[in-house]
Amino acid sequence: MSDTLKEADLDIIQRIIPHRYPFLLVDKVKDIKPKESAVGIKNITFNEPQFQGHFPGAPIFPGVMIVEALAQTSAVLVGITLDLIDKDLLVYFMSIDKCKFRRKVVPGDVLELHVEVIRGSQKVWKFRCVGKVDGEVAAQAEITAMIDLLEE
Repeated sequence: MSDTLKEADLDIIQRIIPHRYPFLLVDKVKDIKPKESAVGIKNITFNEPQFQGHFPGAPIFPGVMIVEALAQTSAVLVGITLDLIDKDLLVYFMSIDKCKFRRKVVPGDVLELHVEVIRGSQKVWKFRCVGKVDGEVAAQAEITAMIDLLEE
């Protein structure tokens, strides 16, 4: 499946990573190039629970949630690369480096989550990640993560 799958809808995403609402932060992953790169999509909507407190009257999507969305997109790419659909995949942060926030992300924005493999093996992966809105960089980071399977 990983050789031909170029896009992952919500069903495929949920079959790869364990995250669920309200913490599933990727609506779709497209332009998938196994072992190389992918682009996640997160539609930012006002009815999301974080906007009740971040910030009342001036809703801004939290930067840490942008980083998490980038990590979830990266995990989907790994899951497709290693053919881990329906395999109880867990992914743990090991490091977040060179993290910068460049612009606010607000309700109505479509956040594009660009992830590129710097290096990857069976267990440890490193990604160059950029979150963009309308082509403008909102956040960037290098993320290193460890892959774990519950069934091992």
